[in-house]
Amino acid sequence: MPVNFMRRLTGPERSAKANLVFGGFLAFVAGAVNAGGFLAVNQYTSHMSGIFSSVADNLVLGNGLLLIAGVGSLLAFVSGAATTAIMINWARHRKLRSEYALPLVTEAGLLLLFGLLGATLQFHYAVTVPLTVLLLCYIMGLQNAIMSKMSNAEIRTTHVTGTITDLGIELGRMLYWNRHHKRHTPGYVASRSAKVTLYVTLLTAFFTGAVIGAIGFKHVGYVTVLPFALALIVAAAMPLLDDAVQLLRAGQR
Repeated sequence: MPVNFMRRLTGPERSAKANLVFGGFLAFVAGAVNAGGFLAVNQYTSHMSGIFSSVADNLVLGNGLLLIAGVGSLLAFVSGAATTAIMINWARHRKLRSEYALPLVTEAGLLLLFGLLGATLQFHYAVTVPLTVLLLCYIMGLQNAIMSKMSNAEIRTTHVTGTITDLGIELGRMLYWNRHHKRHTPGYVASRSAKVTLYVTLLTAFFTGAVIGAIGFKHVGYVTVLPFALALIVAAAMPLLDDAVQLLRAGQR
């Protein structure tokens, strides 16, 4: 890919096109990790609505261990999102171009750790499975916050409920009959095809990633995470290199 394109893809200056492309890429990764994680630990780790409901169910039913597991998953997801916010704000205060690249590289490293944990699941099942669930929830929170910060909370990549809802809203705008309002007048309900394209792209990318992730984990195993981790590193490379060059020049003055 051209250097300038890679620089714009994850750099601090955002555009609708960059958000569309990179949002689709992160949704693809999230779908793959979510589906692969289910095959590994029999739990979807980006679905906080379901986990939150399970906490209430297990509280009422008195299932102490499951209650603790659910609360731990929620805290891990929140901690991941908080980590992204800390990294981005730290980089912004130092005027670094890698404000989004830092959490991306962190996610890549954690995906590799997930692969290592997965390789030992069958040997230390009682320990590694809970740790893997917490790790995956942390990764999903980390990633969801990255795209949320990039797009000013317009795009979510780790779950599809909100995206499907937004798509339904935009389809409703497209189908609405402006009987008493003319175009460009107050009250006119305009369709927004760019939004529809964005949401369809995110949903398609997530589903495609889920299919590929499931196939990979079923037939290849945990090594499936390797190309996703490498892709995240490549995506983050240019802003990190730009900062490295800037710091090197500053040190030579």
